[in-house]
Amino acid sequence: MWKKINHGGLPTTNIDKKYAIFIGRFQPYHFGHIELIRQKLDAGIPALIMVRDIEPDDRNPFTTKQTVEMIETYHKSVNDDVKVIVIPDIESVNYGRGVGYEINEYEPPSDSGAMFISATRIRESIRNGDETWKEMVDSSIHSSIEKFLN
Repeated sequence: MWKKINHGGLPTTNIDKKYAIFIGRFQPYHFGHIELIRQKLDAGIPALIMVRDIEPDDRNPFTTKQTVEMIETYHKSVNDDVKVIVIPDIESVNYGRGVGYEINEYEPPSDSGAMFISATRIRESIRNGDETWKEMVDSSIHSSIEKFLN
């Protein structure tokens, strides 16, 4: 279980199934991302994954459309309650007091495999032509990654 640090808002019962949001580049979508999002999904809370619309470069080898496809492919393969949307690239995430929802930061536990998953290491592995990246990315999106990069 990841350590939860609440930065505002009281925990909710989420009876009306509001979404937990996650914002990122997801370059590529890996087990660390999945483990983080699973915490809300496993609690019965649907997830809204917001993919930042960025131009591909060395740090971001996938287009936004490709990233969305990878995320949707994985979550459809396990039948999760997830929506994926594209948002403009962001400068910061800001909130006021008493916003009416939780604002949480999650830190992976020291014994978590997610702690050792680095998107940078994944991208380097792919670039170098070795297949160690496959250990850090769900098999449901291996073919998408290979297709997008070839």
